[in-house]
Amino acid sequence: MHTDRTPTPHRPAPPEPGGTPPRFPDPVDAALRTAGWRPGRWDIKQAEIWADTLREHTSPAGHRHAVFPSAVEAWAEFGGLRIAPVGTGRQLAPATLHLDPLHGLHMARTLGDLGRALDTDVCPVGAETDTHTLIAIDAQGRVYALDHTGDWYLGHHIDQALTALVTGTQPARLTTG
Repeated sequence: MHTDRTPTPHRPAPPEPGGTPPRFPDPVDAALRTAGWRPGRWDIKQAEIWADTLREHTSPAGHRHAVFPSAVEAWAEFGGLRIAPVGTGRQLAPATLHLDPLHGLHMARTLGDLGRALDTDVCPVGAETDTHTLIAIDAQGRVYALDHTGDWYLGHHIDQALTALVTGTQPARLTTG
């Protein structure tokens, strides 16, 4: 008799009748918890260090980063996590992520250009480490991916973006017009 000894990832309890549904789907919750995230995680001290570092950085051409509350909040809750999902993705391979905004330190001009195109400010959140795709957030909390093939929309907020990245859901390409 064969017994599978693979550990089962932590799964959130289903909501009580009439209760709130889980914040993340099971595979996303498991990947986040394995990376060290827990509900209520909040490292504002580290988020402020990143904010100061980005604010103080000026590119050789004079480009500067915008820093705003939605970025600082994303860093406080998820910053520093190294997320390595397991399994296959829906349309793409799940992303291996390092949520550290300093991956985008030297991308102030690129993020500024994207922000002007979207009529908002955009700030780095981290990177997809296997592909060097930059993950960024705008002042309204919407999240994007920027890579050598284009700019992509990941979701209306960080939770949607993390779910799309960890589950390998195809993002929407940003287009002009």
